[in-house]
Amino acid sequence: MSGDRFEVNVTFDERRGYVASAPELRQPVTALSLGGLRRRIEALLVPDDIHIVLHLDRTARRERDQRRRGGAGRMGDYGR
Repeated sequence: MSGDRFEVNVTFDERRGYVASAPELRQPVTALSLGGLRRRIEALLVPDDIHIVLHLDRTARRERDQRRRGGAGRMGDYGR
């Protein structure tokens, strides 16, 4: 971690959703959305003011882009 900036690598797994990893995290963090992933990481780190940077790999970018276009993604339609 450098200052108030925390960089996290993110991938997407069909079974678990978005998966974040960083040396400062004890274990990978998972969530069904990028917003949920960011909130979970913030809760684990606890500092008041931290800037989390998510570095999406190709799989995670493809999933995010598909959801933005209105596609349900590979994990189902999440109760729509």
